[in-house]
Amino acid sequence: MSLSRPVPGDASPARVPALAEPAVNVRAGWIAGVVLVNVGINAAFFGPLQVLLAQQAQVLDPVNKEVILALVTGCGAAVSLVANPIFGAFSDRTTSRFGRRVPWVLGGVILGVAALLGLAGAPNIAAMTILWCLVQTGCNGAVAAITATVPDRVPRGQRGWVGGLFSMGVTVGIVGGAVIAAAVAGFAAGYVVCAIVLFLCVVPYVSNSQDARLDPADRPAFSWSRFAAGFYVSPRRYPDFGWAWLTRFLVNLDNHMVTLYLFFFLQDAVGYPEPANGVLILTGLYAAMTIVTAVLGGRLSDWMGKRKPLVIASSAVIASASLILAFFPTMTGAVIGALVLGIGFGAYLAVDFALITEVLPTAADRGKDMGVINVANSLPQVLAPVIAAPLVLTAGGYLSLYVTAAAIGLLGAVFVVKIKSVA
Repeated sequence: MSLSRPVPGDASPARVPALAEPAVNVRAGWIAGVVLVNVGINAAFFGPLQVLLAQQAQVLDPVNKEVILALVTGCGAAVSLVANPIFGAFSDRTTSRFGRRVPWVLGGVILGVAALLGLAGAPNIAAMTILWCLVQTGCNGAVAAITATVPDRVPRGQRGWVGGLFSMGVTVGIVGGAVIAAAVAGFAAGYVVCAIVLFLCVVPYVSNSQDARLDPADRPAFSWSRFAAGFYVSPRRYPDFGWAWLTRFLVNLDNHMVTLYLFFFLQDAVGYPEPANGVLILTGLYAAMTIVTAVLGGRLSDWMGKRKPLVIASSAVIASASLILAFFPTMTGAVIGALVLGIGFGAYLAVDFALITEVLPTAADRGKDMGVINVANSLPQVLAPVIAAPLVLTAGGYLSLYVTAAAIGLLGAVFVVKIKSVA
């Protein structure tokens, strides 16, 4: 399958000035490099998050392993909330001859690789926590920069297609991280393999980024007060950006509430005899559908020349998956729910990504603003357990959890209509 649609006039993205609105389609090699960066970063994130950190916590303290894992992952999540917009803002102001984004992609990956290798030999809980926070710092710096390359380099008419492939890279990386953790013997070797994969995946992009250099004359004046204030994007001044942030937050919160307690749902509500294997089956089905619909949904959006109808429809599909789990608590219902969730979330990731790149306030702050948008991806991971636990334990169990998740997702679909500047 071709990564880019050849059209007359395709040319090197290096011809686009740093702050210009891109008008020339990017080529397959450039797209492949960006996709591979996403694969590597997400393999480095989710191999540890799904398996390796838990294995290490158990070795360090078998009695308190749950508390250790919560501490380490919680600190890492807190770091990710601030690292993404901060490093995005730094990349916006970078005037390196290598471009605005490349130094931060490469530097972030190098920090992530070093911290992963350090985790392989972390002697205690404190070292494990610090090193995982460094992984989050480096990889989120790279995420902020690589995400900003899309509005930097890709014209609007190609963003659905590129956004679909971009999102596909995220999902492939998540699955790849799980495969690494399952296939490699021991958490130390798992960290080493994750580090190697992360480094190798960034090489094609760095060697062919063609990242435009920011003219020093265009660099915004810097002060710490202006820098800090810049992370607040006024919804009154930029209402479409505010609505786009809110809708992404709500849909991601729905998604995380659905997937958070899947193991316990299969074990306690469904009564599936091997819930761990059940989670693997459902995750595989979900990931497969996400990959397919991310690519197809993005391409369909470009062909239609519209974003909002597909974002609304995919948000509603995600909400419907929650209702399937709520009212059909069987393995068959769970399989159907996983397939529906993957169909909706894949299309949503691709098309909403393209929509967001079209409501960014200014070209000079693309990296910072995409970092602020990425908080809408990270914050639901923190809030989902806070909302989900009381619903499951004291307010009606899994029925109330999944109905609430569906309502939240439907709100995300409704609020998309508030965005006026995108069709």
